[in-house]
Amino acid sequence: MTLICLPTTIGRATHGVLRALQGSLAVATLIVAIPVAPLHAQLRSFDHHGFDGLLREHVVRGMVDYEAFAGSTTFARYLGQLSAFDPAGLSRDDRLAFWINAYNAYTIQLVNSHRERRSIRNINKSFGFVRAYGPWRQKLAMVGGRAYSLDEIEQDIIRPQFGEPRIHFALVCAAMGCPALRSEAYTGVRLAEQLEDQARRFILEAPTKNRVDVATRTVFVSPIFIEFRDYIKDFGGTTQSVGRFLARYHPAGAARDLLLSGNYAMEKTSYDWQLNSQENERALARSPR
Repeated sequence: MTLICLPTTIGRATHGVLRALQGSLAVATLIVAIPVAPLHAQLRSFDHHGFDGLLREHVVRGMVDYEAFAGSTTFARYLGQLSAFDPAGLSRDDRLAFWINAYNAYTIQLVNSHRERRSIRNINKSFGFVRAYGPWRQKLAMVGGRAYSLDEIEQDIIRPQFGEPRIHFALVCAAMGCPALRSEAYTGVRLAEQLEDQARRFILEAPTKNRVDVATRTVFVSPIFIEFRDYIKDFGGTTQSVGRFLARYHPAGAARDLLLSGNYAMEKTSYDWQLNSQENERALARSPR
C-alpha cells in the first residue's frame, strides 16, 4: 500500500485534502492488488475453422474424400497449428474438442501419408499381420511441439482425463465400421450437443451395427461396446450397463423396456475395416447385392 507522509506545517484544509487523497490511493492500490489472470490467458482459444470447412466440403454421410485432404494447403496449415499449440490452458470442453479434432485430423493424415486406400489396418503391417496396434502406435500426431501416436491421444489423454463414453462415437479410426465422421469440427461451446447427436445416430441409425430384436430378446451391438480393448468399462463394465446406456437413446417402447430389463442376450455385429472413403462407398453401391 502507498503511504503519503503529511508534514505538520500543512494547514488543516490542505491536510484534509491530502488525507482524502491518501484514502483514495489506498483503495486504488488495494484494487490493483487483486490478482487478475493475464489477458492472454483469459482469451486463450484455438480456432478449428479451417478443419471445419474441410469437413463440411469433403465429408459426406461420414465418408471421406482423402485425396482432397491430401492436396489441401488448408489442411496442412491446420496440422501446423495443432503442432504449435499446447491445449493445456483451454477449458475442459475446449480441450476435449481439441483432442477429438486432433485425433480425427491426424487419422486422415496417417492414411494419406501411407497412400492407403483400402484399410487402415494395412498400415505398418509385419509379415502380413497388424503389429500391436501398428497404425495407431505411429508417432505422427504433433501437438504443442510433441509427437503423439493416435493410441496415446485416446488411451493416455482422452479416456483417463475426461471420462466421457460418448467419445467412442466421435473418434473415427478411418473404417466403415466406425461411427460416421462428423461433417463439422467439434467445438467446446457445442460439444455436449455434438456428442449426444453422434451417440444417437450411431445407436439408432446404423442397424447393421446396433439394433434390438425384441422378438428374440437379443441386443446386437458394435464391437466398440463389448469387444474392443476395455471400452466396455466406459459404459459401466457389464452387458446390462451397456443396455442401460443404449436405452437412453431409444424412445419409449418395447426395445427400450428390454434394454432396461437387462434380461437379454447381447451379441456383437461384424466390424467393417474397409477405409471410410467416398471411393469405397461408391464401389460398394455398384457391387451386386
